[in-house]
Amino acid sequence: MRELQGRTALITGGTRGIGAAIARAYAEQGMRLALNYRADHASARQTLAQLPGEGHCLIPADISDPAQTQAMVAQAAQTLGRLDVLVNNAAVYAFQPFHMERYAEWQDAWKRTLDLNLMGAVNATYCALPQMRSQGGGKVIFIGSRGGFRGETDAPAYAVAKIGLVGFTRSLARALAQERVYAYCIAPGWVETDMSRARMEPQMERILAEIPFGRVASVEDVAGVARFLASDAADYLTGITITVTGGQAIF
Repeated sequence: MRELQGRTALITGGTRGIGAAIARAYAEQGMRLALNYRADHASARQTLAQLPGEGHCLIPADISDPAQTQAMVAQAAQTLGRLDVLVNNAAVYAFQPFHMERYAEWQDAWKRTLDLNLMGAVNATYCALPQMRSQGGGKVIFIGSRGGFRGETDAPAYAVAKIGLVGFTRSLARALAQERVYAYCIAPGWVETDMSRARMEPQMERILAEIPFGRVASVEDVAGVARFLASDAADYLTGITITVTGGQAIF
C-alpha cells in the first residue's frame, strides 16, 4: 500500500478505540491525519504523540452540531492541504428501551443518538465532498455495526443510525463514482473497546460461544479493513459493507 504515503485523512472520534487504531494504521503507511475528538483533551494529545510520522493535528468538535462539523472539515482540509479519506467513526451507544416511561426522555435519547451517529456522519460527508471533488476524488469510510442488521432491543436508535449508514454508503457510491469519490461501510460485531467492555463482560461466555473465531475483534482487526479500503486496491468495491464479526454474522 505504498500509494498511501503522503495521503491525508480526517477521522472523527479518532483519538480512542477504533478511531485511534485506524489512525495508527494510516500513520504507519505515511499518511497525514486530522483527528477529531469532542472533549477528552488529555487522551487526544496522548494519541497524537504516539503516532509515527509528522504533520498530524487534532481538531476538537462535537459532530452532533452541524456548525461545528462544518468548521471541523474546513480546518482539516486547510491544515492538511487536501482531504483524501474521511472516516466517519464517532458514535455513542445510548439506551432507549421500548418500555421507557417518559415520552420526552424517549425523544431526547433518539435525537441525541441520531444527531451524532447518523447525521454527524452525513453532514461531515456533505462538507467534505466539495474538497474531494475539486481535487479529483476521495474516499469516505463509515463505521457501522452488526447491530444495524440484527437490531438492538435496548438501543434501537443505535441500530437505526447504523443501518442508515449502510444506505447512505450505497447512495453516495452510486452518485459519485464517476467523480472518483468512493464510499464504504465497515460493520463490526463485538470489538474490545472502552465503549463495549461494560456490555460484554456480563455475557462474555455466550458471546464467545457464538463467534467461530473464539474471540471478540480487536480494534486492529477493524483498522486493517479501513487501511485496505483507503488503498487503490479497494476502488472498484465502492458501495460495499464489510462485516468484521469473526464469522458470527455474514451478510
